[in-house]
Amino acid sequence: MSFLTIGHRGVMGVAPENTLRSFVLAEQAGMDAVELDLHLSKDGALVVMHDADVDRTTDGSGPVAGKTLAELRELDAGEGERVPVFEEVLEAVRAPVQAEIKDVAAARALAGVINERGLTARVEVLSFHDEALAEISGLVPGVRTALVADHPQSDVVERALAVGAGALVLNIRHLTLDTVERAHAAGLRVIGWVVNTQDDLRLARALGLDGATTDRPEIRRTGRFTA
Repeated sequence: MSFLTIGHRGVMGVAPENTLRSFVLAEQAGMDAVELDLHLSKDGALVVMHDADVDRTTDGSGPVAGKTLAELRELDAGEGERVPVFEEVLEAVRAPVQAEIKDVAAARALAGVINERGLTARVEVLSFHDEALAEISGLVPGVRTALVADHPQSDVVERALAVGAGALVLNIRHLTLDTVERAHAAGLRVIGWVVNTQDDLRLARALGLDGATTDRPEIRRTGRFTA
């Protein structure tokens, strides 16, 4: 299997994260997939935003879940970009999508969109939350899922297998060769995040990772040549 390069929230190193501009630039840079984050708005829309609050990435304040989609649309998400919903990203780019469930409540809504549009081949569902992956696996036959983890955890392989995930998405700064080897032995793919420098990329290759999530478009250009 070839080494995959995944655009982190689009290509947030050069465009406002989780905006349509960022996703379009990621696709233009040749990313193998784009990664995005999902929360539910007050009125149940699948909002593409990383944080539970809008404060860091927009000119507004307060929780995403406390605002309607119309209220979220009024916010500037950076350089004049607006807060998109999941369906808009699907229409803006043709690339495969990694949809990370940040709010467990979003699992059911995401399952509905995947089933209605027949997206099991295009959308892989990620989450830090085991319960979200278990829920969506029960709602979407054949869905591909991946468990995300940050700090060192000795049980990530077992947790992924318990919820039927096919991959691990792990912080490269806490990754060990032992974890990668155990994951591969169990049939799991391993993606490292965030890979933004040539040193990061060399580490990803040395660990035998199946891919890398990056903020930087140049990582895609050089990744295929880095041994």
